[in-house]
Amino acid sequence: MKLWWQLAGPWIKQHWRLSILALFLALSTVFAGVGLLTVSGWFLTGAFLAGSSLVFNLFVPSALVRGLSMWRIASRYAERVCGHMVTLDLQAEIRTGSFARLAAFKPAQLAQYRDGDLLARLINDIERLDTFFLLIITPVFTAVIAGTFFSLLMGAALPLMGWILLVVLCLAAGVLPYLLARKTAAAGLEVQAANAELRALAHEAIAAHTDLLVFGVSHLAQQQFDQAGLRLAKAQQRVTQAGSFGALIQQFLMGALVLALLWLGANAQAQQELSAPVWVGLLLGTMGLFEILSPIMRGAAGLGAVQAAAQRIQDLTIGPAANTQAKAVQAQPTAILPATGPLHLQDVCVAYENQPVLNGLDLCVDQGQRIAIRGLSGTGKTTLLMAIMQVQPLSSGTITYGSVNLTAVNSPLLYQRMALLSQHSPVFMGTIRHNLLLADPQASDERLWEVLQQVHLANHIEQIGGLDAWVGEGGNTLSTGQIRRLCLARILLSRASVWLLDEPTSGLDKATADAWFSNLQQVAQDRTVIIVTHASLPSGVVDENFILAGGRLHPQAQQAAKKNTA
Repeated sequence: MKLWWQLAGPWIKQHWRLSILALFLALSTVFAGVGLLTVSGWFLTGAFLAGSSLVFNLFVPSALVRGLSMWRIASRYAERVCGHMVTLDLQAEIRTGSFARLAAFKPAQLAQYRDGDLLARLINDIERLDTFFLLIITPVFTAVIAGTFFSLLMGAALPLMGWILLVVLCLAAGVLPYLLARKTAAAGLEVQAANAELRALAHEAIAAHTDLLVFGVSHLAQQQFDQAGLRLAKAQQRVTQAGSFGALIQQFLMGALVLALLWLGANAQAQQELSAPVWVGLLLGTMGLFEILSPIMRGAAGLGAVQAAAQRIQDLTIGPAANTQAKAVQAQPTAILPATGPLHLQDVCVAYENQPVLNGLDLCVDQGQRIAIRGLSGTGKTTLLMAIMQVQPLSSGTITYGSVNLTAVNSPLLYQRMALLSQHSPVFMGTIRHNLLLADPQASDERLWEVLQQVHLANHIEQIGGLDAWVGEGGNTLSTGQIRRLCLARILLSRASVWLLDEPTSGLDKATADAWFSNLQQVAQDRTVIIVTHASLPSGVVDENFILAGGRLHPQAQQAAKKNTA
């Protein structure tokens, strides 16, 4: 309950009128349904007995039956509309907040989750939360109020019957669901975990489909999927069996209550303490009251899964790590970053799991200077660019731009000044125009064609339909080299003062790569450019070359001299 309220509470507080309306519409529907059964029992019994006594007012109960029927229909419709508005809007609110939190995650944080698992949290887990409102809060609310009211009504007719009804309702709506929820808690947790595992395995198998076939290990992926499916089936079976057993006990309680009411009512009617029509009406109303208790049993059986879903979503939104980062962000001052200036890294250290990657690294790049950084794979070249972008946190050291510490600058302003072309920059589903305008929404078509020309992609774009050509999911209508050039064009379109290019010509043939590098000075103009690459650069492309080794940068000429000396 606590975890669910932490997720849903803010929205419910903001829309408390709608939430209360949904609850009272559900209560209105219950009153109409139970009242209809009660009046119908009274009416039919009275009409049957009227054949002998000829003393019964048919107009009042028949009018009540019609009125209650219309009331129930209207109330049920309004309840469904309002209830779905609450649950669907609540899901949308939690899903939007969770996605916003994910969007703010840094790559190191996202790396802790499997892609399929994140998708399961945003879809399955959030959908599971509506169970709590629909099958726990609403039925319990209506059962408490309607059960108490009907017990008082029953007690007014026959006190002992009222007390028996109240005790049985407490057992059926309180004690039994609580015991059932305790019994199925572990199985519910396993259901959500197995669901997430299945979705993650399916996502990974689709992404690696070609490799699985090429290496002949698709049967291993199938075995993993089968095992996860079996765990899910067993966990669901335990939940279902426990829920069915709880429903059976609930039916036994109702049967015992009906027998008790029959016996007590028969005695009361024989002693003329209670009229037969009233007795039958109360008996049918009691049976109708038990109909609202069955959702509670289903909700109690799935409460463990709701708890697991709430915990998994909470980890993304209001978990300890998120709270720590939020406090850190709030504690940081917001500094104004100049449009231009020198980029200075001083004694920068970055470590992964206590293993140093960058160790006392120093670098100073003047505005408009172009440098290239090379090094063996795994030496920290990409980490260096991520550290400059404030994506990878520093263990120690400082990074400044225009004498302003980048840790004191909020992310939107930082990303206006610096643009990163990563090794895995994506192409989004949509048109060429849509993908380019991400860098500059106000760019004209002439400007878009200009950057496409600069990356030697304009001719191909013209052939496939121009700027409005559809590129498909992940750019599946383009080759790997064309995808890379489109991402490169997006960087060129950016108004950032610093370009950080990680293997910018990866996937391009040497002639195209050399042509682009040769044109870099004209394209970059007065921007600062840092290139991480393994490619050989044409003469004059960069002002200085560095080798990254041992966690530090070494001018390439010095590195070469050391080799010659050795």
